[in-house]
This record gives sequence, C-alpha cells and structure tokens, in this order.
Amino acid sequence: MQSVTLADIQAARATIGGALVRTPLVYNEALSVRVGRPLYLKLENLQQTGSFKPRGVLTKIATLSADERARGLVTISAGNHAQALAWAARAAGVACTVVMPTDAPASKIANTRAYGATVILHPDRVTLLDRCQIEQQEHGYCYVPPFDDPAIVAGQGTVGLEILEDLPETAAIVVPVGGGGLLAGIAVAVRSQNPAVRVIVVEPEGAPGMMRSLAAGHAVHLDHIQTVADGLAAPFAGELPYALVRDWVYAVLPVNDAEILAAMPPLMEWAKVVPEPAAATGLALLFSGRADLPPSGPVVVIISGGNVDLPRLAGYLTAEY
Repeated sequence: MQSVTLADIQAARATIGGALVRTPLVYNEALSVRVGRPLYLKLENLQQTGSFKPRGVLTKIATLSADERARGLVTISAGNHAQALAWAARAAGVACTVVMPTDAPASKIANTRAYGATVILHPDRVTLLDRCQIEQQEHGYCYVPPFDDPAIVAGQGTVGLEILEDLPETAAIVVPVGGGGLLAGIAVAVRSQNPAVRVIVVEPEGAPGMMRSLAAGHAVHLDHIQTVADGLAAPFAGELPYALVRDWVYAVLPVNDAEILAAMPPLMEWAKVVPEPAAATGLALLFSGRADLPPSGPVVVIISGGNVDLPRLAGYLTAEY
C-alpha cells in the first residue's frame, strides 16, 4: 500500500496553495479557562466551501490525466466532500456526480447542486459506495475517494503544516475522524516534524469506524451508523488512513451525541463560530475530561466545518438528551 510522507504533504501545498484560504489559528481565552489550558481553534469552517475538504480534492484532481478528467468524476459523501469536489470540478471544467445519503443536510445537497454536480440520493449510508460503484461502472467515471487516497491524505495534511508554522509550541492537536483522511494527513505532517506533539482523535460513538478498525487490526466497514455528527458518519474507515493512524496517532477516543451538542453553544457564544456537529467533537472531548492531554503546552482543536442547516441548528440548540 502506498503511504504518505511529509514531502508529499509539502508538495501538495505547493500545488494547491494559491487556490485555498490560509485559515486562521485563533486563541480563545474563555475556552482556555474552561479546559484549563491555552486553547487554539484551527478554523477550517472558513475554508472554501466551508470545510477542510477542498485541500484533498484539489490535490487529487491535480494528479488526474486528461482522459480521467474527460470521463467525469464521481464520489460518495455526506456533504462536505461533495461540495468540495463539485466546486473544484466546476473550476476545472470537469463533470461531477455525487452519491449522497437521502438524510444528508438539505443545505449540503443544495450547495453541491449549486456548484454544478449531479446529485444521486441513496437511502442507506452503509451501501453508498456500492451505489457509487454502479454509477462508475455504467458511465466510466473516475472515482475521487473522500479519504482513502494518498493525494487526498496529503492535501488534508496541509492543515498540519499551517498549525506548526503558526504555533510551533503546540503540545496536542485534537482531530475529529470519519474515514480518516484529515486525521492521517495531520498526524504525518505534524509528527514527522515534532514527534512529541500528541495527536488525539475524537470519534462519535455512533460511527466508531476507526476505533473498531484499531481493535480489529484492519480497516472495517460499519453495519449501522447513528450520530448527529453527519460529517463524521463514514460507513467505513479508509485502508490507508487506518494504517497511518495506527502508526502515528496517540489515541482515538469517543464522544456521544449529547456531549457534541453541548459543545456547540460555547463555540457560538465564546468563539463566535457556527460549527456543524462534526466540528464540535474536539471541544466536546476536551469538556469531557477524557482527552488525556500532555502535562503542559497549548492545545489546538480542529474546527473541521461549518456547513449546518439552520433548521437543524435550531433543533440542536434546543435538544435534550
């Protein structure tokens, strides 16, 4: 299996840097007091299309041949990868089809269509990839994975490069995980340069693909997913991300839906950030006290995206668990 190195991530940044936002790393005093440590937020919700996903998509598209582009692109996504691929495909003049779950947030579906993609809604998250493969075989599309690809991982790893450049004294980074592309890229980018940085992973209890993969000793598929964090509801862990997580990450820890929802208002009130639930998981883990932080030093939390339906957001803020 092809791996990903620091050099690959640095090359990815050279390829895509001009098309992206250099997202801010922001210290927050109120949240620092709450968790008892200097706390910084890496605001990937301010990236193009509202999440970190364009980093990997642009890197992958840059590797495609003219023939692969001409065939059109296809992928699966609950929403953020869909929007990123549709946005990047439009800029490249390439056709794009996305298989999305029918229960994906309406705003993510609408935005994906607005960027020019053809959206196919599928009722079962667990079999999204099966439906995507049918479309790929019937039409000859080029598949752009949401996370299980060296170029995707390398592109997402550019987040880690920026963190260490902006805050060299970083002691720990808390990263949410779905399929594992962002996590794997950040872990390689950061720990290749400073092995002392503790990369701590947070995963929803209702979509424990990476935790189960580590327990099984190989990447696994889930037969059931139930979490408010739709951006982390991957039906399987990627083979490549799993291998990198196994070798580079300190710990993978769970949070439940109640903890995720409880972390959203403080981000909105104290940091003026409107997160989607997936983006609140890191703070939820810190609030839980289970993060197993190093003895001292600043902590960075990845705010992975801000693509949330307003009607759903209202429900999240009034939910009782």
